[in-house]
Amino acid sequence: MSDYIRTASRIAREAAAIIEDLRRQKIGFELKGEADLVTQADRQSEIHITRELLRAYPEHAIVAEEGNNSHSESGYRWFVDPVDGTTNFAHGFPVYNITMALERYGELIAGIIYDPTRDEMFAAEKSAGAYLNGERISVSRAARLEDALWATGFPSRKRHQNINIHFYYQLAMISHGVRRAGSAAIDLAYVACGRLDGFWEFGLNPWDMAAGKLMVEEAGGAITDMHGAPHHLITSRHLLATNAHVHEATLALFGDIFADRSPFRIPEVSVYKG
Repeated sequence: MSDYIRTASRIAREAAAIIEDLRRQKIGFELKGEADLVTQADRQSEIHITRELLRAYPEHAIVAEEGNNSHSESGYRWFVDPVDGTTNFAHGFPVYNITMALERYGELIAGIIYDPTRDEMFAAEKSAGAYLNGERISVSRAARLEDALWATGFPSRKRHQNINIHFYYQLAMISHGVRRAGSAAIDLAYVACGRLDGFWEFGLNPWDMAAGKLMVEEAGGAITDMHGAPHHLITSRHLLATNAHVHEATLALFGDIFADRSPFRIPEVSVYKG
């Protein structure tokens, strides 16, 4: 692995020590906007990550969730999420991570996702594969939607306006199930290593998915938007990541859902008799 991966991995472990110390102190949280949570861990982790990235690569730009950004004309840009899964972290639910990805002239070339609760370091580099704690990983071999295990996520804000419940229900009915753990980066890492067969979500930010997108591709998976068009990190409104084997079948199902031709109708509450 390159110097980029080694450096990002080191910084992620240092940031993890910061947030784990704050977790043990049982810090509280604040609201960022109407519903998004932010904690002291997010802020301190991001300050450390951005400082150390600029110390290692002073010519690089940084786009970070909490706004510690740095601009550059070098063509290199880091995407940083200092605590992906903040709501989980704030409640003590052990599914959260630190994620960083490096883009060179618009192409993702390196990324890491570090889960401190399990000490799992996922890493990927363009044309060099994807790895978990140094061991090469690959996507699953599930070939049918009926045999697949899925993950998705829902937004913190305006959930009542989000249509994802329709996609959730249809895939839950046809597959082995859908998990909603609350961390897009870990969901993508799990697709890359075969623990999940697919993941989709609406409204992700670039820092949520940059490293995971590269990881899935380098592990042999497929990434598009939910209509099957090429996925663009900055402008695509939704993402579909699979093991590649179930990708076309999933797009066909999504096409039916978008067209209101869902094979399974959500039952009315009034039919429930207890």
